[in-house]
Amino acid sequence: MASEQAMVDKVAELLVSLGTVSARKMFGEYALYVERKLVALICDNKVFVKPTEGGRAAVGSPVLAPPYPGAKPSFLIETPWERPDAFVDLIRITARELPEPAPKKQKRTSA
Repeated sequence: MASEQAMVDKVAELLVSLGTVSARKMFGEYALYVERKLVALICDNKVFVKPTEGGRAAVGSPVLAPPYPGAKPSFLIETPWERPDAFVDLIRITARELPEPAPKKQKRTSA
């Protein structure tokens, strides 16, 4: 089942205090970015946060599940709006711990 745009908007709205938040549609699901860092996926209207040590400490005992078949397990957050402050803290910690994205390679132009 593909995620709904309304779900993506609702999750992104929770994170506005973190700076630039964006979502990119991918195969009917969404990748969620904070300041260009991929912090979570939204699949089947559930949020899957990239696991980090700090995130694990913040959540305590996270539920781990793969966002799609064959994917590595992530922290499953089904209803982030039930504890919005905790969710924002988790995403803040995750974004802080993830490496900066690699610079995009320039496309070659023919001479």
